[in-house]
Amino acid sequence: MTLTLFPIRLLFAAFMMLLAWPFAFVASLGSAEKELEKPLALWRKVVDFLLKAIMRTMWFLGGFHWVTVKGRQALPTEAAILTLAPHSSYFDAIPVTMTMSSIVMKAESRDIPIWGTLIKYIRPVFVSRSDQDSRRKTVEEIKRRAQSNGKWPQIMIFPEGTCTNRTCLITFKPGAFIPGVPVQPVVLRYPNKLDTITWTWQGPGALKILWLTLCQFHNFVEIEFLPVYTPSEEEKKNPALYANNVRRIMAKALGVSVTDYTFEDCQLALAEGQLRLPSNTCLLEFAKLVRSLGLKPEKLEKDLDRYSESAKMKNGEKISLSEFAAYMEVPVSDTLGDMFALFDEDESGKIDLREYVIALSVVCRPSKTLETIQLAFKMYESEEDGSIKAEDLACILKTAIGVAELNVTDLFRAIDEEEKGKITFADFSRFAEVYPDFAEEYLYPDQASFESCVQTPSAPTPNGFCTDFSPENIEDERNPFQKKLN
Repeated sequence: MTLTLFPIRLLFAAFMMLLAWPFAFVASLGSAEKELEKPLALWRKVVDFLLKAIMRTMWFLGGFHWVTVKGRQALPTEAAILTLAPHSSYFDAIPVTMTMSSIVMKAESRDIPIWGTLIKYIRPVFVSRSDQDSRRKTVEEIKRRAQSNGKWPQIMIFPEGTCTNRTCLITFKPGAFIPGVPVQPVVLRYPNKLDTITWTWQGPGALKILWLTLCQFHNFVEIEFLPVYTPSEEEKKNPALYANNVRRIMAKALGVSVTDYTFEDCQLALAEGQLRLPSNTCLLEFAKLVRSLGLKPEKLEKDLDRYSESAKMKNGEKISLSEFAAYMEVPVSDTLGDMFALFDEDESGKIDLREYVIALSVVCRPSKTLETIQLAFKMYESEEDGSIKAEDLACILKTAIGVAELNVTDLFRAIDEEEKGKITFADFSRFAEVYPDFAEEYLYPDQASFESCVQTPSAPTPNGFCTDFSPENIEDERNPFQKKLN
């Protein structure tokens, strides 16, 4: 197929995109926002029809011969927002091209030759990475369009915010649910005998997925439009509740579980720092608890130095749950107790505040390994020469990667070339510069099996951590995770 079918399909797909470009380009010229308030002109209806036909032909030539559509797509006046899940591949663009709905896209996408013109035609909501206020503006734009009473095209949103492997639905981001208007859930299925579609943060890359899929003689896809979901007054006031209830309906239709992991957890698990987190790190559970307390890591980052100074003043003196609550400026709750338990190594009811600060630093800036280590050194170092001992380094590193046990003996000896029995951050930094892969060489080879902080399934999942954390399961198991150092 690589020598026969693949090049033919690739050539035809490229041709169909080139054929669609002039129609999208001409239709985009001079388009103004006020035109949307008028009935759709006949010529635009013709362009819409032609583009849908061209794109459907492109998918057909690419092997997607059968696109099964179940249910009825709601009118824009019935549901201004379509929520699609699971999001598992760039082939999820199929329902977008079939409906010509608007989507939320990165602003950089409009500069891509040919594809950018096709994107602009469907009037997407652009998100700019360079604009710090972009998230707020995006939500406001979605809200404005959703409340236009059908004047704008429907907005198609993938609320998971990232690609997953379709074995569960991760936490939905609230953007689609903040407007408080009815949404229509849409579920996607790829019932192929061999899965070449899934494109997640682990596994085959984008080009390999394209190659494997185009080499399949037939590719099946199912799009099911579920009944429109109208939010209650409580859900309108609480977008997170609204999102969670819609997610449950979609998960039931798909026959999969839900998990409280989020897009940010994926970023944390795959951060390109020198300390790569194992798939069963307790820091994923810790990050979930931080958000459950209403705390946002992106806002906590600027206060890390202040937190570390407070922790350093304790000089290793452990604190109780009530003292921990006062330190975090939150009330004592079950969620706070669960977080406290992660650091209560000996179940004494006391924790070392320095461990919390280290874990928080990793969650706030997962790619900045040395900055976290430097922060930790400041809290553990001696006043005389700013050095730490081997047991201190062990505590720092096992907290930074969220595991129960960690052997740092070989690493400490490698850094302590003069055999003084202590090292400084300058020593550690010099060593890390010479051996940037020190973690893989000195730490991970001995970690054949970490103790998991969550209840993991008996069989590993393709993306590493898609454990079922449905609320009903958490209620059934009052001990949803084990302590970090038990």
